[in-house]
Amino acid sequence: MTEGPKAEGNVRLHPSWLEPLKPEFDSPYMHALKAFLAAEKEAGKSIFPKGNDWFRALDLTPLDEVRVVILGQDPYHGQGQAHGLCFSVRPGVRPPPSLVNIYKELESDLRVPRARHGFLDHWARQGVLLLNSVLTVEMGQAASHQGRGWERFTDAVIRLVNNRPDPVIFMLWGSHAQKKAAFVDSIDKGGRHLVLKAPHPSPLSAHTGFFGCKHFSKANAFLKERGLKPIDWRLPESAG
Repeated sequence: MTEGPKAEGNVRLHPSWLEPLKPEFDSPYMHALKAFLAAEKEAGKSIFPKGNDWFRALDLTPLDEVRVVILGQDPYHGQGQAHGLCFSVRPGVRPPPSLVNIYKELESDLRVPRARHGFLDHWARQGVLLLNSVLTVEMGQAASHQGRGWERFTDAVIRLVNNRPDPVIFMLWGSHAQKKAAFVDSIDKGGRHLVLKAPHPSPLSAHTGFFGCKHFSKANAFLKERGLKPIDWRLPESAG
């Protein structure tokens, strides 16, 4: 593992990301982030997700296998929820409201039955990069690790995906995700990537255009048109 933020356990990261992200891990901002996280732990604060899940999205979805990118903002800050994939929760944890709305849209769009759990590993292992903008949070303190350096790191991750020669679908839900990925070479700007935009699936905004956006069927149609395998959005009956 190249130098970067570390916590308890072993930090896992798929080798395909290591070399291209080495300049980020070696940079002063990342060393400052590492020092901040170490100080927070030393002060007795609980940080979510656990250390070996900070880069889980980059571990389950290799760079050369990314087909879809879904951007979140911060990890869940409740006990036992976050495990390194945006919108996803650990097995046995009740799906949060935004994820419930994602399931509702998926059911309406592709007739995929709503999953009883919120564990999205099945998507990540098929090339759906479930990336949060910020990769850690203090327990019970929403947005507590914003502005510490994670945003710069995840910008670099998005740039690596954007620079891939193969077309990728970016599902950008809400203004934060849309601003973060504004530099993506989208088809409507003469590029190769399909950028799909909709309001955030939060209960506060889902009814303003997230419901009915049909992003899941649009993504699979885009993949099929290019001879690529569509995503199986149907989650296994049981998590894990």
